[in-house]
Amino acid sequence: MDLEKMKHKYAYTLAKVGLNVQKGQTVLVEAAIEGWEFTSIFAEECYKLGAGNVVVHYLDLPNMKVAAKYRSDEDMRRVEDWEYQMNQKYLDEGACYVRLEGVNPKLMEDVSEKNSNAIFAHVDTVRNVMRKASREKHCQWLIAMVPTVEWAEYILGKGGEEGLEELWKIVLKLCYIDETNDVVETWKENRRKNAERGNAVDALKVTKLHYTASNGTDLVVGLGPWSKFGRGDRPMPANFIPFCPNIPTEEICTTPHKFQTNGVVYASRPLVLGGKKIENFGFRFENGKVVEVLADEGKEMLEALIATDANAGYLGEAALVEYHSPISMSGLVYYTTLIDENASCHLALGRGLGAAPKGQEDCINDSQIHVDFMIGTPDMKIVGTTEDGREVEIFRDGDFAI
Repeated sequence: MDLEKMKHKYAYTLAKVGLNVQKGQTVLVEAAIEGWEFTSIFAEECYKLGAGNVVVHYLDLPNMKVAAKYRSDEDMRRVEDWEYQMNQKYLDEGACYVRLEGVNPKLMEDVSEKNSNAIFAHVDTVRNVMRKASREKHCQWLIAMVPTVEWAEYILGKGGEEGLEELWKIVLKLCYIDETNDVVETWKENRRKNAERGNAVDALKVTKLHYTASNGTDLVVGLGPWSKFGRGDRPMPANFIPFCPNIPTEEICTTPHKFQTNGVVYASRPLVLGGKKIENFGFRFENGKVVEVLADEGKEMLEALIATDANAGYLGEAALVEYHSPISMSGLVYYTTLIDENASCHLALGRGLGAAPKGQEDCINDSQIHVDFMIGTPDMKIVGTTEDGREVEIFRDGDFAI
């Protein structure tokens, strides 16, 4: 494999399939400093597609880690005016946005939960500028991964160029990219299959989903009339540009009813929050809201997360992903939500994915945060209750039953 050539093909996939960069459009890039070498490759592919400008801002978490040791919690959380403004001009003019994440799982191991929380809060608040634009201006956006030496060493046990090359090959495979395929057509077919699956769920007209698993999960998630997993016939704004927000992706997802989640759910994969790994945790919900965090370690971080604002403890997303998806079957835990969430059914605390119909705005959650956590297991069962009271098995043994 000519890896340098494949890096360009990956960058093209992100720019064309993911963002769908338009001629003359500005591309805003948040790039992890650990993956800096790929950033210029990505920028070049954007320019080849006709981008007018590619504006790169590097996320320097190692420097933020040092700062957190010496600055107050309040100072670390505070976002300066220039941070709000650095991208707003471009967004107002129709820019699109990409986040190129590079994983360094050991970076925050020696940082306190308090400091890690402050770093996460700062970074996430800055990102909300982009999220607001994606909702209000319908700009394209994308989150994608960049392999790094630190990430390869952590999940593969191999460092240096050998580990990095192996990780690149894994990521390319998960993104359906090989040396000969037409990535545009490949991804078109992949999205068609997911849309068909989503439309099949919507055709059942379910009002709630009941999740059960042997790890103790016993959760009912209520759905509203807006809770669509498929494309359906939803009208799009006149200025809408089609794009694919996550690469890789295997999910179909929707926004649940804010006040109709009840029961207990346990995570099936680690959550990396503020650079720190949290495992073996769960939540207890009553009338939509988390009323108890179930965790031995990381409990303080999770409690701080749901206290971010008044709505952070409510759900904003329910996503269906087969346990036997390609990412799950790779046998790896990736310690990044973008990939791990596509190995498992997942939920998200915080902000919902879309707008509610008029008169039902309060039923879709809004929050500063949107944090996914994985709940799918090999024995997960999901039963839907339809509008006419029938029960329909949607998931059996971790996979779709319909």
